[in-house]
Amino acid sequence: MNMTKSQLITLLSEKSPAFMEDDVAIAVQTILDSISRTLENGNRVEIRGFGSFGLNYRSSRKGRNPKSGDPVLVPPKFAPHFKAGKELKIRADLPRSI
Repeated sequence: MNMTKSQLITLLSEKSPAFMEDDVAIAVQTILDSISRTLENGNRVEIRGFGSFGLNYRSSRKGRNPKSGDPVLVPPKFAPHFKAGKELKIRADLPRSI
C-alpha cells in the first residue's frame, strides 16, 4: 500500500488531536520544503533512525531518442538519492503476508 502526503497528514492529525489538520499540513510541507532547499544548495539531510537524502552525480552519456532511434547526448546532472537508515532497514525487513 502506498501513502500519499494527504494520507500522512490525516494520520498524523488523528494521532495528535491537539493539532489541527491545517497545522499538521503546514508542518509536513515545511519539512519537505526544508529537505528540498537543502538538496538544492548541494548539501545532504540526515534524519537519524530514518535515513539520509543526498545528491548523486550522473555524468553525461550517450542515449537514444526512443521515437527516431537517433543518438543523443544526455547532459550531466545531479539526481536526488535516499539511503535508508539502519533502524528503517530493520523495520522494513519484517515478514509480510502476501
